[in-house]
Amino acid sequence: MMIEIKGSQFVNKGAELMVHAVIEQIKAHWPDAELVMAANPNSPYVERAKLGAYQKLSIRKNIIDLNFISYKLPVKFRTWLKHKWGIVTEADITHVFDASGFAYGDQWGSLTIKALAGEIIRSKAHGQKYLFLPQALGPFTRSKDLSYLKKALPQADLICAREETSYQHVKGIVGDNSNLHQFPDFTNLVTGVLPDYFVNGDQKVLIIPNSNMVGSRNNQSAWKSNYLRVLQDAVAMIRELGLQPVLLNHEGAGDGAICEQVNQACGGDLELIRETDPLKVKGIIGASHGVICSRFHGCVSALSQGVPCLGTSWSHKYERLYEEYLQSECLITPEITAEQLREAFSTAKQLANGEQQVHARNKFKTLSKQMWEQVQEKC
Repeated sequence: MMIEIKGSQFVNKGAELMVHAVIEQIKAHWPDAELVMAANPNSPYVERAKLGAYQKLSIRKNIIDLNFISYKLPVKFRTWLKHKWGIVTEADITHVFDASGFAYGDQWGSLTIKALAGEIIRSKAHGQKYLFLPQALGPFTRSKDLSYLKKALPQADLICAREETSYQHVKGIVGDNSNLHQFPDFTNLVTGVLPDYFVNGDQKVLIIPNSNMVGSRNNQSAWKSNYLRVLQDAVAMIRELGLQPVLLNHEGAGDGAICEQVNQACGGDLELIRETDPLKVKGIIGASHGVICSRFHGCVSALSQGVPCLGTSWSHKYERLYEEYLQSECLITPEITAEQLREAFSTAKQLANGEQQVHARNKFKTLSKQMWEQVQEKC
């Protein structure tokens, strides 16, 4: 059994946390399975090699996809590539676990949809398994995308939409196909690790920015003119409460630039955490007094651990996440005033460990376990 973890990367700590979550389950359910990961700009060789993953040779560049050729290569040659160089092709992979998180929809390019459709259709033709792990999907309105997806998605072995909106986006394409299910984000089963350097967390409130909030993918234009102001108000509010604001860079240079802007605007003396280990990022979030968060998996890590968390949104996945955890009041808007921000944070602290909220997060952990049972059945 050779499993590709597709859509993985190591710059976004949420995406990397998903990789750890998948590997934990692979070790539990398929201990003899071999791992495969493909190269991408945010997935360097060294990081993939640390996980013991074979390197996938993708024969695709822009609109030209020649991966079908891999099935015509002699098995002896592919075996030589694998054992001599650690390189495998699409033809060698028996199962694809697509853990892209949020990569398919109108907010992304059509080339990705075309390539996805081709891969699913080829996998079906060659007896391989293609399974979408829980992720945000859609909307899909471009006619070409719809044409590709109508042919391909019914052939996937399992599609796990991460929330109701994504479920409906896919249902609009595949109808009542039995391969479509809804399960929550599965990183809620991963246990964080608290690093030694993070102390007095009960006195610290993390601020986790996201460059997408002010980027072209955010349809809520009001955030572009209000985002930095809201984060500065958050720093002021945290200080007024006698707590310590701490910036946490959850993803790369783009978020790092926003951290720097906030820091400079707030006096230049804020603690900034650049933790590369996603398990430690989750541990830090779990040990904090609260979080003001714009990263999806930062929000999941807080909500699933009972940490008060105010969130911001640039796609439907945030609205649905806060609805699921029964904390919609904690998803703030770009027009929020400093006083309203203080009230919202107070509400977040009241709701974080409310009886219904505890029940909800326990339910989602049970659903994540059921999701992996479904994956096991489909494999």
